[in-house]
Amino acid sequence: MALLDIHGKCHCGAVQFKARIDPHRVMACHCTDCQILSGAPLRAGVAATIENFSLTGEVKEYIKTSQSGNRRAQVFCPTCATPLFSKAAEDATTVMVRVGCLAEKDQLKPALNIWKRSSLRWLNEIESLPSSQQQEVYLPAQEG
Repeated sequence: MALLDIHGKCHCGAVQFKARIDPHRVMACHCTDCQILSGAPLRAGVAATIENFSLTGEVKEYIKTSQSGNRRAQVFCPTCATPLFSKAAEDATTVMVRVGCLAEKDQLKPALNIWKRSSLRWLNEIESLPSSQQQEVYLPAQEG
């Protein structure tokens, strides 16, 4: 198993981190908590041990208690609010790094979908939609 060194940062650059991960252990979570906390249909993450993770910059935490009773710290930049990683609220041994804030995100294809029962029904249908390589097209709100 070859480990990969990854590098991430928040949108404004105030928080940066490095980790060493197994690139074959990326998960896509479709649970409703991840949908709400990310503002997206799913959240991709990969685990890193605390020993293989380093952080620079100040962060804030929001503690979320899941349906199972697990308490998870959602860690984000206090300036730009970029979600960076989550961890157990107490005595964390691993962090779940958010793939979207990584420089290497294109190399990290999910190997597993979890909470698929909460997946949005239309998610598998978007590949066939008209596409634009940049924001050449915009669908504004319709009045009325």
